[in-house]
Amino acid sequence: MKKFIQQLDRSKFVLEDDKKIAHYDTPLPIGYNQTISQPSLVLKMSLLLDLNKEHHVLEIGTGSGYQTAILSHFTKHVYTIELIPELSRQAKKRLKEMNFTNISFFISDGSIGLKKHAPFDRIIVTAASKEIPQELIEQLDNNGIMIIPIGPPELQDLKLLKKDEQGNITIQSITPVRFVEFKGKYGWSKKSL
Repeated sequence: MKKFIQQLDRSKFVLEDDKKIAHYDTPLPIGYNQTISQPSLVLKMSLLLDLNKEHHVLEIGTGSGYQTAILSHFTKHVYTIELIPELSRQAKKRLKEMNFTNISFFISDGSIGLKKHAPFDRIIVTAASKEIPQELIEQLDNNGIMIIPIGPPELQDLKLLKKDEQGNITIQSITPVRFVEFKGKYGWSKKSL
């Protein structure tokens, strides 16, 4: 996976002014007050998901499509939700041009997931939430894994949630992180939507 991420041209996922520094291991703006995470964190989160080619994955926060491309390469199908229509359309066009074909794009409030397509083997949330959305826990299949940043605006805790064969949940803290706000029901501000 590390090799694939190193070979994936991050400059295709950032704004024109940032293309020259796309190889830096740092978050970068992608417009609409959103960011693309640094490659080292994207790798860490992807590895924690323990992906395989049979998995159906729900991604909350399509953004530029960088993480989506990685998920697509290592899984059977990715369902990705983005609240900002322009970002979703840009990512869809970009990934289609790059020949990623096993992705379904949705424009909606990711906090409620995609019940119609559940359950999911893996769920990855790329925006910070004040708590773990119950809707996402319910849409995670038994033996599933979810990665989500939880906490206040300044600093969050990256959580690894696992659901065992009986549906029991365990939650582990991984590392401090700082993500943009999860919009909708689970965001911090009242003007999220």
